[in-house]
Amino acid sequence: MTSNISEINQYDNLGLIAKQLVDGFITGLHKSPYHGFSVEFAEHKLYNFGESTRHIDWKVFSRTDRLYTKQYEEETNLRCRILIDNSASMHYPSPGKDKLKFSVFAASALAYLLTKQRDVVGLSVFSEHIEQETDLRSTKAHLNTILSKLSELQQTNPSSKTDITSVFHEMADKIHKRSLVVIFSDMFQNSNEDDLLNALQHLKHNKHEVILFHVSDYTSELNFEFDDRPYRFIDLETNESIKVNPHEVKETYRKEMTNFYQNLKIKCGMMKIDFVPVNTNDSFDKILGAYLIKRKKMR
Repeated sequence: MTSNISEINQYDNLGLIAKQLVDGFITGLHKSPYHGFSVEFAEHKLYNFGESTRHIDWKVFSRTDRLYTKQYEEETNLRCRILIDNSASMHYPSPGKDKLKFSVFAASALAYLLTKQRDVVGLSVFSEHIEQETDLRSTKAHLNTILSKLSELQQTNPSSKTDITSVFHEMADKIHKRSLVVIFSDMFQNSNEDDLLNALQHLKHNKHEVILFHVSDYTSELNFEFDDRPYRFIDLETNESIKVNPHEVKETYRKEMTNFYQNLKIKCGMMKIDFVPVNTNDSFDKILGAYLIKRKKMR
């Protein structure tokens, strides 16, 4: 079972990667905190007069002349929209180990699991605007379309900037039926905190549920672990640069970043948005487990 980005970078087939991640996760469910979650058909039971005929197994009826219904652990009418940030900062720190690639792998596994559960899923890719978008469907053909777009995303040049607030407002206006909105982003943007708060709040309207997977490279972005020598740091979205010895600013940097993370986490908590901090070296089980917990709460 491959579980994190360093172990699966050697594979090129995104569909195969998604299947391996999900199948391995499902195999381990009985050993994990998610015990009891089921994603497939469970059993038959005798049909009771007055029940919905939706899940009657007519093949069994043709063989036995008795009515049985297929029973599932979960109903399967969830609508999910996956949003992936494709701004320049998401391509940090290096090709093959960047935040975008982690998000692509995680989103592919999530889309595969959603389809396996017969839920409908759609993909939106954004930076300053929405760059790509698919419909919401639950077919295998649609899953292949999503995987194809995710695979192509890794080969494209990054956009320069992010406009999270306008994108979130636009998405909130588009999503009319109650849905689960899953976001993969580092949440670096130029808007002020109040604007970001309003945009996140807008996503919660119409009783939508939101999971924010806050993707970071903990070693450098959070802990600022660099050798004790001068570096030139370049802002990937503005191209501004500064030359500094990391040791001289490390304490101040860590304090500012901790405040940024904590404020974002608190704001999400106030709005009942699931805030899931994710290190690019984390196991993908963390993503799938957080989704299953949210899915169960939505029933």
